[in-house]
Amino acid sequence: MWAAFQPLGWAVLAPVALTPLLAGLRKVETGRGAAGLGFAYGAAFYSLLLFWVKETGYLSLVALVLLLAGFSTAYALLVFWAKQWGRTAWWLTAIGGWALIELVRVHVPFGGFSWGLLGYPAGEYQWTRGAAQLIGTTGWSVVFAAVAAGLALLVTDRRRPARWLIPSLAVGAGLVVFGAVASPTADGEALRVAIVQGNSPCPDVHCAGENELIFESHLELTGTLARGEVDLVVWPESSAGSSVELATHPDRLTQVAALSRRLNAWFLIGSQRTLDAETFTNLNVLLNPDGEIVGEYWKRHPVPFGEYVPLRPLFDWIPALDQVPRDLERGTENTVFELPQGTLGSVISFEGAFPRSTRPFAQVGAELLVIATNKASFGQTPVSDQFIGMTRMRAAELGLDVVHAAITGKSAFIQADGSIVSETEPFRAEVLLGTVNFRTAELTPYARFGDWLQYLAIAGLSVVVGAAGLRRQRHRLQVEQEA
Repeated sequence: MWAAFQPLGWAVLAPVALTPLLAGLRKVETGRGAAGLGFAYGAAFYSLLLFWVKETGYLSLVALVLLLAGFSTAYALLVFWAKQWGRTAWWLTAIGGWALIELVRVHVPFGGFSWGLLGYPAGEYQWTRGAAQLIGTTGWSVVFAAVAAGLALLVTDRRRPARWLIPSLAVGAGLVVFGAVASPTADGEALRVAIVQGNSPCPDVHCAGENELIFESHLELTGTLARGEVDLVVWPESSAGSSVELATHPDRLTQVAALSRRLNAWFLIGSQRTLDAETFTNLNVLLNPDGEIVGEYWKRHPVPFGEYVPLRPLFDWIPALDQVPRDLERGTENTVFELPQGTLGSVISFEGAFPRSTRPFAQVGAELLVIATNKASFGQTPVSDQFIGMTRMRAAELGLDVVHAAITGKSAFIQADGSIVSETEPFRAEVLLGTVNFRTAELTPYARFGDWLQYLAIAGLSVVVGAAGLRRQRHRLQVEQEA
């Protein structure tokens, strides 16, 4: 499973990666053994996938891995119990249980965590990405789980395995063909964009004057652009941090406004604004070609323990949380911006990892998406490649071109089918130029209907569990009558 994700990206392994776990759960004889298998799977996979979290402290990594391994343990127990319900019921439980666990863990606790969803490796290939417009990342999770469960039955039972494996393979093949021949495209007006990746002078640790130095780097790089060269300049998340935030520092706004007038270009700038002693906000600020602030988007989905501390009194004993002295004030609107060429939506960092944070922008009219981020805390680790793997699925799900802008890299231009057109190297100060298009076609099925296949799989699980409960109740009544 780990090899299916970046840094290796051997996505062909994703449909079979669950098979050993599921086969083991069909053979194990006790609930304790099943729990042990589920926990071992989760601990191994998430430790490998998320080892970059150690850059913020080993306590963070251990806590996150234990949490996620808890989900895989619960899944393993559910699948183990389903053995007594028959093969078809077990197969449906393996699929629906996986869908349910993924749904829960992207919401609970504290807004959830979406790294490692089984469907993300589908983003490695154009012919699987293309079908994300129908079923989304979560839909591919369901398909891959179905194939893996069918293979597990083939390995362990060898009795009419085609009943469960062939339908899964047929659905997967149909989606692949559709994705290969009907990938989404952005068909509207073109927009020339400059992503300014200003880098940080001290990316691994905070240093004196860091905000000012980052701001100056973005100013200097933007100054290399020629008038009329671009229509939109994007500065990534926190490129205008609290001490240089534009609305509260008129001198800094004057500097950026002069650039926007000289270039005759719109500016979208990632910023942070201190609100009071206990709160701040993370926002994208839009300037028009006259250098005037004409709109703001406030981040709606903050990073727990990074941008706010949930249940803060309970965690005061953790020294590392002293680095989060204020809590983020969340936005309340899916704000979009009207440019002459079309409607622009933007999200900030962690939000790009969640379909529920990006899909509403397409629903309110966004025809192009900017994802502003900053991965400076995680050094030379696979986190940037993993995150781009997620945002390219956002592009394919919604059929929108994506401008993925990062302070320290990697930054990228991503087409509506999820293809990466160009990208930067990490920790390099540079300007990445590209052309994207607005989407004028109607909403993709995924943008319109969301995670319908995931919910269908969960509904199948509910039917199986309900039927098992009815059988158990009838059996108990029969025993009581015979007694």
